[in-house]
Amino acid sequence: MKKLSGFVLCIMCFQILNAQTTTPLTQLIPKPISIKEASGVFTFYKNTTIENAPALLNAKKLLQSQLINYNFSSTKNSSKIIFIQANAKDPITKEGYSINITPNTISITAKNIQAALLATNTLVQIQLLQSNAQQIPCGTIIDSPRFEYRGMHLDVSRNFYPVSFIKKYLDIMSLYKFNTFHWHLTDGPGWRLQINSYPKLTSMSAFRTHNDWKSWWNSNRKYLSEGDPNAYGGYYTQEQAKDIVAYAGARGITVIPEIEMPGHSEEVLAAYPELSCSGKPYVNDVFCAGNEASFVFIEKVLTEVMAIFPSKYIHIGGDEAGKGAWKKCPKCQLRMKDNSLKSEEELQSYLVKRVEKFLNKNNRNLLGWDEILEGGLSPNATVMSWRGEQGGIQAALENHDVIMTPGGETYFDAYQNVPSTQPEAIGGYLPMKRVYNYNPVPAVLPKDKQKFIKGVQGQLWTEYIPTTYHLEYMSFPRAIALSEVGWTANENKNFADFTQRLQSHYLLLQKLNVNYYHPSTIVEVFSTPDMKEQKNKISFSSEIFNANIRYTLDGSTPNINSIKYDQPFYVGGEVTIKASVITNDGVVHDPTIYYSNYHKAIGKKVKFNTLWDKSYPAQTESTLTNGIIGSITYSDKQWLGYLIDFDVVVDMENVTPVNKIGLRFMQYVGAGVYMPKSVSYSFSNDGINFTNPIKVDNNIPDTDKKLSFKTFESQLSNISARFIRVQADNSRRQFLFTDEIMVN
Repeated sequence: MKKLSGFVLCIMCFQILNAQTTTPLTQLIPKPISIKEASGVFTFYKNTTIENAPALLNAKKLLQSQLINYNFSSTKNSSKIIFIQANAKDPITKEGYSINITPNTISITAKNIQAALLATNTLVQIQLLQSNAQQIPCGTIIDSPRFEYRGMHLDVSRNFYPVSFIKKYLDIMSLYKFNTFHWHLTDGPGWRLQINSYPKLTSMSAFRTHNDWKSWWNSNRKYLSEGDPNAYGGYYTQEQAKDIVAYAGARGITVIPEIEMPGHSEEVLAAYPELSCSGKPYVNDVFCAGNEASFVFIEKVLTEVMAIFPSKYIHIGGDEAGKGAWKKCPKCQLRMKDNSLKSEEELQSYLVKRVEKFLNKNNRNLLGWDEILEGGLSPNATVMSWRGEQGGIQAALENHDVIMTPGGETYFDAYQNVPSTQPEAIGGYLPMKRVYNYNPVPAVLPKDKQKFIKGVQGQLWTEYIPTTYHLEYMSFPRAIALSEVGWTANENKNFADFTQRLQSHYLLLQKLNVNYYHPSTIVEVFSTPDMKEQKNKISFSSEIFNANIRYTLDGSTPNINSIKYDQPFYVGGEVTIKASVITNDGVVHDPTIYYSNYHKAIGKKVKFNTLWDKSYPAQTESTLTNGIIGSITYSDKQWLGYLIDFDVVVDMENVTPVNKIGLRFMQYVGAGVYMPKSVSYSFSNDGINFTNPIKVDNNIPDTDKKLSFKTFESQLSNISARFIRVQADNSRRQFLFTDEIMVN
């Protein structure tokens, strides 16, 4: 008897044999170019036949492998599915396809096998969306992708995941039309791929002393031998890797391996210390670029990697390579001298270009993170732009292909909601809406350079993701939102429409036993100052679909009889707003408390005696008096970042009575963001002679690691001034983040 996989069993458990109303084709994600619904349903039977053009045989096999999961009833009736290969003149694009569903026949038309596999995955998704998988609605779908590269990345070095889960992950990726699996196989916490030429990479470097990455990182970072009862880790044999490549390929997904170099290589250098600048284990994390043995190692490893992975690209990392060892290494300095290299950045470029030549010689292309731009980009290299979009913009302007992977929009290891409500994460804040609204083509790129943006990819770095259960939670539904970013034309995207369609997909994820992130009942408050009204315009948002939001303006806790939110409204002065979601079960959830303050400094000019750090300019000169309060993340471009003392002067334009003044700061120790030691306020009518400062001390300890906010507020009496000087003591010289000076 054939053994059924967990994926198959999940589908069978949710099948309902009684006919019910079908879920419309319009619920598909990502959104197709065109859907025309028709009356009637197509019924699958045990004797449903599948016909195919010879070139599309693998699509037939994929569909058969999915249909075998269902115990459809026998009948004298018949139905059939036909795979048709489009002719060369057909306007269908490379990955485009059409599906025509009638009561007796499903016709799938595609030019090539990749497009046919995509169409098959669409058909599988349609079935999974139904309460009765035996019947699907009739209609016609015409579809093709916006981008040719639609990827998901997975780091298996920080934490190791079994083959069975990798296959489950690929199953879900295929349903949402991702066509690339970027497999991050090597990094300091563990080498995960069998390499026959260097057996210690798996007998030693695949195992470490601590299960928990953070504990290992904060310890002496040692490795243990395979078989040691205290070891944590694992690796994929070459046969397992080949099996995963084949499994992915059968679903239309290319697997791109990442083998890190020259940095993030401490696990290699612990096993083979002769490849480091020091020649000693546990000292360096960067290959010695002056040592020919390093290149012998790299080429032998890549030769075995290329024999496993037929992908066009081989990813070599290239990020965060510390160059301190190279500066002190005689071999590296000699290499620089012999090749007229002016800096260690050019030495890294030398290494990358040399590796690229080797890959090109073997008919492969190099792919790397945007640090490979430093010192000069290799001629045929493709860049993944992760430090924002600037690296991708630079590469595209130089006519290099780019995959957009910016941390602020595509790093799924960030928090999805208020950190105190979520499992520990690496930091940052990336809600699903921000993922969905991302456009991978930067507006600043000239039209003739936009063609070099080849696609988009979601990243899953797993320092804080120890289990597959947690990994699913961090991936979905953010990855589903990204699937529409990669597939659907930007002008056809609409977040409200996507959210409505997503409701059906929560049930789909349940059928597949996926531990997805559930929509939060937290109410998000948005406040925008209206200088004409002299009030703040307030609006609410919730991840709960069609949320019933009730609110109060008097500081009381909302209930079912409180004001129902249905449209934005205005409030002036200082108002305490409380807003709660009331779910269908009648539960009033914990309110969000928001202090709206349409204060006197809104719109006033600010003189900066000290300037913000260029990495965090927020809204530059207008940030502190634009009336907009920053959110829970400094990546929202409302938090001004400082690494020095903060010192500004607000010009109130006229002598103004001041009863209260405050400046708000954020603290998030894990990201190196701290409260100032104190904040001081002084006042002047001429902008030259200021009163003695009124100081407000910090009372939040820097040992408090939770995300926290504090308004350094001072109540005043008998003070009128035109100019207000605000200073913050940054004696720690770590980041300060502030958003608004409030004067009442």
